[in-house]
Amino acid sequence: MRTIGRETFLPSFSLRKIFLAMKYSCDNYQFLTLRKYTKVFFIESLFLLLLFSCSIASAKGRKIDGNKETIGSTENLTTGTIEDAKKESIQKLKLAIERTDLYLDTLRNKRVGVVSNQTGMIGTTHLVDTLIASGINVVKVFAPEHGFRGKASAGEHVSSSYDVKTGLPIMSLYGKTKKPSLEMMEGVDIMVFDIQDVGIRFYTYISTLHYVMEACAEANIPLVVLDRPNPNGHYVDGPVLDMEYSSFVGMHPVPIVYGMTIGEYGQMINGEKWLNNGVECKLMVIPLKNYSRKMTYELPIPPSPNLRTNTAIYLYPSLCFFEGTSVSVGRGTETPFEVYGHPNFPETGFSFTPTSQEGASDPLWGNQLCNGYNLMDDANRKPTKLNLSYFINAYSLLKGQEFITNASFLNLLVGNNQLVAQLDAGMTQKEIRATWQTNLVEFKIIREKYLIY
Repeated sequence: MRTIGRETFLPSFSLRKIFLAMKYSCDNYQFLTLRKYTKVFFIESLFLLLLFSCSIASAKGRKIDGNKETIGSTENLTTGTIEDAKKESIQKLKLAIERTDLYLDTLRNKRVGVVSNQTGMIGTTHLVDTLIASGINVVKVFAPEHGFRGKASAGEHVSSSYDVKTGLPIMSLYGKTKKPSLEMMEGVDIMVFDIQDVGIRFYTYISTLHYVMEACAEANIPLVVLDRPNPNGHYVDGPVLDMEYSSFVGMHPVPIVYGMTIGEYGQMINGEKWLNNGVECKLMVIPLKNYSRKMTYELPIPPSPNLRTNTAIYLYPSLCFFEGTSVSVGRGTETPFEVYGHPNFPETGFSFTPTSQEGASDPLWGNQLCNGYNLMDDANRKPTKLNLSYFINAYSLLKGQEFITNASFLNLLVGNNQLVAQLDAGMTQKEIRATWQTNLVEFKIIREKYLIY
């Protein structure tokens, strides 16, 4: 500490020389007395400043950089358990939907359309009910894939209908049309978007956001996005989409895991001119309070029928490639996207039998025993990269048998047509991942411009 102090306060020695040179002034006595106390005060103050700086560096505090606000990672706290830290951080986090003081006045005296599903809750009350109770004139509800109540199976078309509780018309954005038509937007002055996303390119809520933004821009209607945490927001990984393979399960040149909240992603859609004809939406993002993309956020409500736990959400980007193959990811079981298997896999000591149920009305290998793998232990820690080992393992086990059942859909999920060819060529996971890196670096530079937190 003594050495550090000397090195840190080296510039003070020049002041000492000045004081010594002044030593022989006519006010010698007064000066020496003043110099004595000034020197003591100066050194003690700097020493205390050093100790304070060291303590700040070792503790996880709050960092504010422009408009970015970060709370330290709960995993690095030195006191208490990780579970206690999680609870503490979640208590500090405030969702945008809860910050009604930031958006209610914008909605007053306007006819409001709401894009939401079962995740749009303030505690136990849905956003639509909260707005109505606050005197907001909600005139229409727009529902994404899985419907307003979130019970439809993946890919199942959702019909427009009426909400039983409020009597409001529900406009389906996953049926005949995925983009709100001018007719649907008629009678709406402003739109509100609140859906819990999971931060994965082929999860279709960001595609719904794109089309809602586009419709709002074309109709000159403002859009308010209520931001929510991204449970996979702590890393960026996977192949960047080749726009030749653009579809509703991947509309933009982003990697599979893009590390942004849905509000940040909306800003990127606008800023990169991805909307049709380069139109720009009048976008207002209500930010989260006390959010860090490093924090662990346990989703209180499953965002879709087959992503029921954080484990499934963490495994989803690595397992979804199986949706273009003959391998089951556990749809029709109690643990979808936490397992994978096939009737022709060798016995592994673990098996499951898919059955028809809500959210999986016609699951792959329904009522057939699948040997496979239980991955629940693999996701106890948050992943930091997309894991190709599951896909490579299944590829090797089913070699010579039917493995790829929908090559075109697989290519849309991956974002290019290279993965199977890379496996056929005998490339390892490390070698395949290396082919992603140049585009990932370029994407991260673009992404940085739109980060709020």
